[in-house]
Amino acid sequence: MSDRIEEAPPAEQSGKKNRSLLGPGALVTAAFIGPGTVTACTLAGANFGYALIWALVFATVATIILQEMAARLGVVSRQGLGTALMTMTDNPVLRWLMAGLVLSALFVGNAAYEAGNLSGAALGVQAALDDKQIPFEITIVAIALVAAVLLVSGHYKRIERVLIGLVLVMAVCFVATAVIVRPDLGAILSGMKPSVPDGSLLTAVALIGTTIVPYNLFLHAAASRERWADPTSLGAARADVGISIGFGGLISILIVSTAASGLFATGLEVETAGDMAQQLEPVFGPLAQVFMAAGLFAAGLTSAITAPMATGYAVSEIFGWKGGVSGSGFRLVALTVIIIGAVVGFFGIKPVNVIVFAQLANGLLLPIIAIFLLVTMNRKKLLGVHTNGLVTNLLGGLVVLVSVGLGLRLILRVLMG
Repeated sequence: MSDRIEEAPPAEQSGKKNRSLLGPGALVTAAFIGPGTVTACTLAGANFGYALIWALVFATVATIILQEMAARLGVVSRQGLGTALMTMTDNPVLRWLMAGLVLSALFVGNAAYEAGNLSGAALGVQAALDDKQIPFEITIVAIALVAAVLLVSGHYKRIERVLIGLVLVMAVCFVATAVIVRPDLGAILSGMKPSVPDGSLLTAVALIGTTIVPYNLFLHAAASRERWADPTSLGAARADVGISIGFGGLISILIVSTAASGLFATGLEVETAGDMAQQLEPVFGPLAQVFMAAGLFAAGLTSAITAPMATGYAVSEIFGWKGGVSGSGFRLVALTVIIIGAVVGFFGIKPVNVIVFAQLANGLLLPIIAIFLLVTMNRKKLLGVHTNGLVTNLLGGLVVLVSVGLGLRLILRVLMG
């Protein structure tokens, strides 16, 4: 298969130049700040105080490096990562082996993520309602329906605007919670110095694994292709990456800091972010509980939209289905992921167990997909003068090496534990 740049659906432009600072990068932020990240950040702060903030700083920088490549691929080549991977070789066996790996990783992984996303959002609703709970199963179905209706609307800009709005709501909620709890700024800065307290390795891996998410690479490339029309938009795409993902990293750090100040410092114990919302209320008042619960709900809903969206893009690209978010193939795949997630959540698999499984799969699969991306970003026939430079390759290689090392340590710990 040749390296030629294939025609893609035209980017959605509104006649005049889009001046918004936020775009596909906000979708990535919406995706990685899901219940898995909120739970991991809560447990990190509750169990180890501020000591693991460095892991989030690393994860945020690493995510910016990888997602900039994905955005550049979509803007310059007019291809998504799935399409680019299918043009890496003319050998049909190798090509479909790669496709099978990606499809199984994304479909199985995102179905697991979707169950965790829907369940996490439902936990947020329950934490907010406290003793006035509606049935957990009904909440899951309602959230799944909201995600499904938005994804079958067929309008990328509408989906983007909704997700940007939810990210801003989520940010307000977690910032407000932090303001109420008042974490120690000096301790936050000290936590940026790498250290691994006893028993904290798995938590550090979880913090990194829930931030650097493989499916976001597919999501970002495809969304950037739909948002921007040509390489002259690279500056806007890069600004969007830095602002959106940097902002997302800050939100994660605030969640860790809130748990460190509100739980670790007071000796309170939790198992989920929903527990933290309820534990904060007696000490810091009802507003702390409401803001934390609302933030968890927004995190679950945004990820419940982006996980099937990324899967729909990737599967459509690999099989050559046209139409983007308006295509019937995209909608079928996205709805299937939502349905699987809703069924798993509805029939009572513990949300935390589902989230942990998804985190584990993510940590193991990330190095493979990151290597695919690095190889793709060095194909001059595909990207011309916009291929990776030496510095970008070195930084990307470092991210891959660290991810491999963390994954191996995690596997050894699980096998020995």
